[in-house]
Amino acid sequence: MTQTSTSTKTDTSLLSLTIAPACVLRGQNALARSREAIARLGKRPLIVGGSNSLATAKPFLQPILQGAGARTGATPLQFAEIAYGTDCSEMSLANLREAAATHEADFIIGVGGGKALDAAKLLAYQCQIPIATIPTSAATCAAWTALSNIYSEQGAFQYDVTLARCPDLLILDYDLIQTAPQRTLVAGIGDAIAKWYEASVSSGHSEQTMIVSAVQQARILRDILFQKSAIALQEPGSQTWQEVTDAVVLLAGVIGGIGGAQCRTVAAHAVHNGLTHLLASHGTLHGEKVAYGILVQLRLEEMLQNNQLAATARQQLLKFYGEIGLPQTLDSLGLGDISLTELQRSAEIACNPNSDIHRLPFKVVPEQLMAAMVSTTAPVGELKVKN
Repeated sequence: MTQTSTSTKTDTSLLSLTIAPACVLRGQNALARSREAIARLGKRPLIVGGSNSLATAKPFLQPILQGAGARTGATPLQFAEIAYGTDCSEMSLANLREAAATHEADFIIGVGGGKALDAAKLLAYQCQIPIATIPTSAATCAAWTALSNIYSEQGAFQYDVTLARCPDLLILDYDLIQTAPQRTLVAGIGDAIAKWYEASVSSGHSEQTMIVSAVQQARILRDILFQKSAIALQEPGSQTWQEVTDAVVLLAGVIGGIGGAQCRTVAAHAVHNGLTHLLASHGTLHGEKVAYGILVQLRLEEMLQNNQLAATARQQLLKFYGEIGLPQTLDSLGLGDISLTELQRSAEIACNPNSDIHRLPFKVVPEQLMAAMVSTTAPVGELKVKN
């Protein structure tokens, strides 16, 4: 009997994929119907959110925490709530951990926008307890992801933390989302559409099954947003509006979960991170800065690689941004009056050695990035910069 020889070498590498929340409940009046799903996570939740978000969500959330709509004999949950502060910072996290310990919380409910949900997710991770995320706007996909971004007390991006898993429960209540200003959905569209432009340039060449899937999903997400965003913004609460909300909050999260960091952030998010170090940028939303960052990334591809496809894509995006109200320039971000020194500082931070900008297939230095940042609306072919 002939035996087939096998290698004695064992591959010990293990890829952990944190693709999706354990449970997603979505729909109109979703919160009112989620009492049992929330109660399965524990009995003593600490509700973490921004001051405004907590006030907005209270009429939706408080009845189910007190047992309304539950089966006969249901015990009200013993909840406490705390505002996370102005940023998801190390100081804020320390205060939240103290509050969780004082309340003897056995799970966390995160309520609000991206920073509030990032703070709540990281708190749950540090305390090793479950978490439910309840977004109050469609400005980001933070309710979905196994990731938290940490900022300074002054609002400057510092670093991100990869979490062990996605949230245990995500509740997407369209009625609650609709209470947010329309600007938040526009910003969410800008953040979500970046997935295609970043994933395709960093990973479009990959032959790995999961990466290919993430890149193709990013393309589908882009197409959905191109086709439906303008209609959704004209018809808040409509079926099309719900589909765009799903795309921004849920599908964008799927892409990051399947593809990992390399499909999640490249130059557009690096530009965002650099801009957060400028005080004048703090009046703009995350997705607005990211949307501008996409134009900067495409401009870099055009200038440094003579990439005509990038030039065409930039013109297409400029038209789309004009239709839905996304910023196209530093001036439309409220940064038209920043000094050359401030612009250089932002560019240097965006180009630091650990920056996601280096996932681009070519080298970028701060001077080149600055040239791209001031020419996002330039006609095709202008301002060529040598490597």
